[in-house]
Amino acid sequence: MAADYRNPESIIEKGRARLNPPPLYKVILINDDFTPMDFVVKVLRHFFLMNEEMATKVMLKIHIEGAGICGIYPSDIAVTKVQQVNDFSRQNQHPLMCVMEKE
Repeated sequence: MAADYRNPESIIEKGRARLNPPPLYKVILINDDFTPMDFVVKVLRHFFLMNEEMATKVMLKIHIEGAGICGIYPSDIAVTKVQQVNDFSRQNQHPLMCVMEKE
């Protein structure tokens, strides 16, 4: 069926593209033996906007299991979070490592 050029809405509807959602990435903190637990909580609260209770739970998971997911984001946001956390950790002389992996 040909598009009805007298009705612009029919052209718009037929030309509507379907967009896939962007791929998501997990932002993960890796446990180490040197970074204080309160610093990890501070990072979780500041960069991932967690409340005290949630930040403490995630910190304990990181401590016990060796790593923990801090959030799931599109690529550009995940890259930014990883960079910010790693920079902040180095500025405060802690070896805390933040990484991302595709969900």
